[in-house]
Amino acid sequence: MAESAPQVFSGVTPAQYTRLVEKAKAAGIDLTGNSGTASKFGVEVRYNYLADKQELTLHCLRTPFFMSADDVNGKLRGLVSESLARA
Repeated sequence: MAESAPQVFSGVTPAQYTRLVEKAKAAGIDLTGNSGTASKFGVEVRYNYLADKQELTLHCLRTPFFMSADDVNGKLRGLVSESLARA
């Protein structure tokens, strides 16, 4: 499936990003460092966290045939929102 537009989240503190990384690792998704790509079950996402700007960009690059990029983006938004709410 075609990639979607990147999602940009502003105001993400380093502590909030760390919490998001921990949640991802608990789900079996390894986000190593502040940028890279991660994949699981046919979903591939590029991530980039700029600590100095407190900005996180998540970009769904690929999904399996049975899942849309909109579904993945919705799940990513939910996880980020949950991590930010616990600040």
